[in-house]
Amino acid sequence: MSTPLKLSGFALGLAAVFGAAYGVGRVVGPVTPAAESRHDTATAGHGDTEHPGGGSAAAHRPGGLLVSDHGYTLTPVAAPAGEFAFQITGGDGRPVTAYDVAHDKRMHLIVARRDLSGFRHVHPDLGPDGTWRVASPLAGPGVWRAFADFTPTGGDPLTLGIDVTVPGALTSRPLPAPATSTTVDGYTVTLAGDPQPGRTAELALTISRDGAPVTDLEPYLGAYGHLVALRQGDLAYLHVHPDGEPGDGRTRPGPAVTFLAEVPSAGTYRLYLDFKHGGVVHTAEFTVVAGGVHADDIPPATRAPSPPAPTGSAEHGEPGHGHD
Repeated sequence: MSTPLKLSGFALGLAAVFGAAYGVGRVVGPVTPAAESRHDTATAGHGDTEHPGGGSAAAHRPGGLLVSDHGYTLTPVAAPAGEFAFQITGGDGRPVTAYDVAHDKRMHLIVARRDLSGFRHVHPDLGPDGTWRVASPLAGPGVWRAFADFTPTGGDPLTLGIDVTVPGALTSRPLPAPATSTTVDGYTVTLAGDPQPGRTAELALTISRDGAPVTDLEPYLGAYGHLVALRQGDLAYLHVHPDGEPGDGRTRPGPAVTFLAEVPSAGTYRLYLDFKHGGVVHTAEFTVVAGGVHADDIPPATRAPSPPAPTGSAEHGEPGHGHD
């Protein structure tokens, strides 16, 4: 978990998009399938640590671009209203029932709306038949990308993705401008560092409350911070943890949480930092640009902070940012 993470794939792979989607249960009304993208016809692997050129092109693409990869397939399952259900099937078509624990959980389900105005990170429960179920994380109408991040026992870590459409009136929201500071639930989170194509960059996120540094962060998913990054446009997926972990003798519980990332090309990304304090998980969001523009070069007057994320779970309002 403390190993520096390197993004691989074409164009700064951080969040996956496009995949055959068939509607995962009935959530806020019927869920309809989204069209399969041509990206799902390519061979894409889970985001690995190799440099471009060190192997096949498939080995360097980020996770979540495919509904099926390495013999595993993300398969929607019909579910009651208000529930999200799916299976991971193996090469024999049977549901997988054995998973390794990674970052304290056997399954991480992340959903994001296509315009990146909605985000949830939840942890479904596994039934004996191999079906994962969770209260629907889809907070309102739109096309959502659902990412299943897991490690099948005896296999490699994988992230598979599908598109899910929730019908209804949709108002698209523009992506907030790049910023070096944002607020959430009374906390201020400051970002230092810029992802740079082709080389490792240090991203330090510093957390304060009422002007005082937060030095007693609580472990969440085996770390003091948890980061998901999604690329604007195709939603290429990156799921990382900090450089260090609780109990390793060197990592402090705040105020800074540091990540190391290497991105192969330029692009605009949305970062979602989860951190736990006072028994509650909060999510801070940033827009960053890799290549060409550095966050520190943005004049203070134009550093528009991201809109504060609603407190708690998605029930606190659309677009919904929460945890389970």
